Amino acid sequence: MRTFTCTCGNRLFFENHRCVACGRDTGFVPEFGELVAIEGSDAAGWRALHPRLAGRQFRRCSNYAHQGVCNWMVSDDEDHAFCQACRLNQVIPDLTRPMHRLYWARIEAAKRRLIYELNVLELPVFSRMVDPEKGLGFAFMADAAPVQEFSDPLEGNSRVLTGHNQGLITINIAEADDIARENMRQSMGERYRSLLGHFRHEIGHYYWLLLVSDAPALLEAFRQSFGDERADYQQALDAYYANGPLTDWPQHFISAYASSHPWEDWAETFSHYLHMTDTLEAAVQLRFSAVDLSDRSLGNFDAWLSAWVELTTGLNELNRCMGHSDLYPFVLSPGARAKLYCVHELLTVNSARPLRELGVVTHA
Repeated sequence: MRTFTCTCGNRLFFENHRCVACGRDTGFVPEFGELVAIEGSDAAGWRALHPRLAGRQFRRCSNYAHQGVCNWMVSDDEDHAFCQACRLNQVIPDLTRPMHRLYWARIEAAKRRLIYELNVLELPVFSRMVDPEKGLGFAFMADAAPVQEFSDPLEGNSRVLTGHNQGLITINIAEADDIARENMRQSMGERYRSLLGHFRHEIGHYYWLLLVSDAPALLEAFRQSFGDERADYQQALDAYYANGPLTDWPQHFISAYASSHPWEDWAETFSHYLHMTDTLEAAVQLRFSAVDLSDRSLGNFDAWLSAWVELTTGLNELNRCMGHSDLYPFVLSPGARAKLYCVHELLTVNSARPLRELGVVTHA
């Protein structure tokens, strides 16, 4: 993740709604990839105080102007009330319930980081309004209350399961509760669990479906690296939860869960690829690393991996110095590195592809 600069010269960070030095409001312009100082009003419109955007008029995303859970802008020539990230929402939490607005704000912050990085990687991001079958959508939902009105007990399964289904990514908003998420991490025996990590994992499933599943050459490359996804998925998960991961999983997989099925291996590896690229971008911005991220060639990927190992080793030690557990508690075995290389290759091949080549039927 990059840092940005206010017109006053102060450094801005991605989540900033205003500059803490000069007090100017700020807004992120997704098509420009910049967080900029803005001036104006919702009634009269907003002007970006950046020379490359001179003369352009913008509106604040409706979730920025009215809900306070966004900081992205919409160009005046776009016929949308919501920004690129917020228009992907299909379901938002019930805001009449306590804490839901706070959880929603945390979820939206993580989602915007995801969409920013997908834009940087030049991956296709389009809503279900554009293509109801292949478009991306998000549903942020809560478990049902244990009782309904008049204290009638609920019947059936009232839990919301975080996951992906044909382009719709569902997030249980309890993942935005730090205590609930940590309890779940410990009960599942996981080394790492974060809200942003969920987004990165589930979007991996989406891009496998969109980019790989219907491309014979890419599907064959996937199977050579990750295995045959035609193995029964539910049986594989049942076996994983009943028996635990493969005993030699550290030699071949990036996480224990990745060993459960090739689809999960891909999604786990994809999420770590996003962890790496986003964090390295921040490290370069902050001068913690000098790796050349502009060179996305396959030959330069070894340099990315070396920089990532060096950075995470240092970050883990800094965390220990502060009495915390490792920030990145993973070891990249040769098998895991080979799979990261495969993800990088497939994304490089697919970056900036026109939607029509992906079979997307534009409806809006």
